Amino acid sequence: MALSRGRRESRRVDYWPGFVDALSTLVLSIVFLLSVFVLGQFYLSQELTGKDEALRRLNRQIAELTDLLALARSENRDMQDNLSALQSTLKTSETEQSRLQGLLNAGTDAGTSASAEIGRLSSALAGEREVSARALAQVELLNQQLAALRRQLGALEDALAASEARDRESQARIADLGSRLNVALAQRVQELARYRSDFFGRLRQILGERQDIRIVGDRFVFQSEVFFETGAADLLPEGQSELDKVAQALLDLNEEIPPDIPWVLRVDGHTDRRPLSGTGAFRSNWELSSARAIAVVRYLQSRGLPPQRLLAAGFAEYQPLDTGDDEEAYRRNRRIELKLTER
Repeated sequence: MALSRGRRESRRVDYWPGFVDALSTLVLSIVFLLSVFVLGQFYLSQELTGKDEALRRLNRQIAELTDLLALARSENRDMQDNLSALQSTLKTSETEQSRLQGLLNAGTDAGTSASAEIGRLSSALAGEREVSARALAQVELLNQQLAALRRQLGALEDALAASEARDRESQARIADLGSRLNVALAQRVQELARYRSDFFGRLRQILGERQDIRIVGDRFVFQSEVFFETGAADLLPEGQSELDKVAQALLDLNEEIPPDIPWVLRVDGHTDRRPLSGTGAFRSNWELSSARAIAVVRYLQSRGLPPQRLLAAGFAEYQPLDTGDDEEAYRRNRRIELKLTER
């Protein structure tokens, strides 16, 4: 048999260098995409942080400017009221001056007193006119300040619109990076599925056609009698021989799968639904199924498989393949299942 195998291997074409080149290119592409995604996330987080701070400053400035505008409007109304009062006083003074001028013209006896009164009223009128001029100057200054505030509000609105545009652009870039990451993850899943298919193919060739070993979906199913005696969890010699074949196939596969793919071999223990007698080493089917799965995992580890690539699980009688009550159904449900999956 070794001689025939040697002849087959001598006729086999060595695809390994090309496979290594393709696999290296794929790994470098994935690392590059992840680096781009991390850098993009970093710069986007920096940009979004700066944008949020700028928006907060703009909001504070808008609030302050709104308060100033309200104060300026209030002062403007007060000035308008003062101006109206001053204008009314001015009109009253002018009316009084006209009346006094009439009195001056009507009687010479009251001329001296009228002149004095006219002088006093003229002085008061000049003062009122000066006050009115100052009020008008303040109103003009407030109008200029109001125009400046409006220009600042326009500039702030333009800055806010530009910030919103940058935010939309950042969101679009984040969505693009997310879609690229999803594509990369999907490729990794497909790659693991391909290795799983290779593993199943190798096990088929190694184990051959046996009635007590079946393939159900994505799992290899071994009848418990291949590995254990009834009610026990100690591996039989013939069971160890079968596990040696599985271990060798896994060791070969471990050399081919890239280390960054998080794969594990899950070993599931199952029993039939008949309760244990209670006099043996195990008190329930939970303990028996778990102990059998752990025994298989420990043996595979002893054959060189990394422990971080192995997983043991016990399902007792709660995941049956056959719901019947006959001996054949019980035999089908007593099984060990191997599944190559993700961690």
